[in-house]
Amino acid sequence: MKLHSFLDRIFKKQHATKMKHITCFHLFNDYSGSPKVLQNILQSLLDEGYDVDLITSRGGILDSLTSSKGQLKRTTYHYPKFSTYALEAVIRYSTYQIYTFCIAWRYLFKKDTIFYINTILPIGPAIAGRLMTKKVIYHYHENAFVKSVFYRLLCRGMCALASQIICVSQYQRSFLKRQKGVYIIPNALPANFTSQLTPHIKKAFERKNILMLSSLKTYKGILEFIQLSQRLPQYEFTLVINDTQAEIDSFIKKQSIVPSSNLLIVPRQNDVTPFYNHASLVLNLSNKKKIIETFGLTALEAMAAGLPIIVPTQGGIAEMVDDNVNGYKIDVQELDKIANTIVQVFSDESLYCQLATNALKHSKLFNNANIIEQIIAVFKLQVTTSI
Repeated sequence: MKLHSFLDRIFKKQHATKMKHITCFHLFNDYSGSPKVLQNILQSLLDEGYDVDLITSRGGILDSLTSSKGQLKRTTYHYPKFSTYALEAVIRYSTYQIYTFCIAWRYLFKKDTIFYINTILPIGPAIAGRLMTKKVIYHYHENAFVKSVFYRLLCRGMCALASQIICVSQYQRSFLKRQKGVYIIPNALPANFTSQLTPHIKKAFERKNILMLSSLKTYKGILEFIQLSQRLPQYEFTLVINDTQAEIDSFIKKQSIVPSSNLLIVPRQNDVTPFYNHASLVLNLSNKKKIIETFGLTALEAMAAGLPIIVPTQGGIAEMVDDNVNGYKIDVQELDKIANTIVQVFSDESLYCQLATNALKHSKLFNNANIIEQIIAVFKLQVTTSI
């Protein structure tokens, strides 16, 4: 989980690269995992006195960034929701890559700036950065090798263009053939998030409220979560969907869903801490046959709230869980086993308290200050050419 010791030595050396200005590119700003992680990192950098130029879309969690000791400059644009039509999506994506490629050239004569690319999607500014001989650092959140050919091509571009690559888990790192300049730094939670969590294990056990946070995708296990709420009417279920109420209503109608009385479905939230504070158990039901989580931010959020979790058996998210210690690893295809496990956990207070205590303890390993220090250490490495 920690960087190699030589990184710490480099970080402390007096001759390390001066890095006070960061130009960050992120394509689609919403309330999903990668922009939430980016928001934490950039706010921490601003608090440390680094100047940040952010180029991204409007309407997500990155809008909450504020200047601190460092100066924040924004360049924003409107990026519509991703289209389900392939040709339209490609044209739209290409247009914004050209747009951000052009914007990137305003930094041609700013020699001290680093290009920080969040996710593999903003390849336009990465190309511009390399043409200008800038240091280009990718924060790689996806696993391109379980996605489409398009993502695999973007990953090849990342490996060719990046000075350094930050991966979020060993699982994700294992797919990259590139050996040099690749570091594993897990995600962390900002202090302003964890400070709002109020872990109370006994009260959580008594509530018996099962929570899942998800995007509006069937492969995220939404339909299976609804099935669980119908099969376990003795418990309360809460589903927080990262989308608008109109889109959720349309989805429910299209899928002919009749929510049971013990199920609460809520749309996108600016602050999800109240839901964790009211929960007892958190599920991630992503279908590993269609998507494999490279990290699992909601799992970390749940553990920080002192909540046991049930997650898939593969991916970076699975690295965070020890069976029968802080949660369980069960695939969504085994819905009977998930239902039985929920009943078992809620029927044994001693077992629940043990799981919850270990979950809270495990979350402390993802210390935000240490994670930010490791990221800054990568930024300060004196690598100026692609590999």
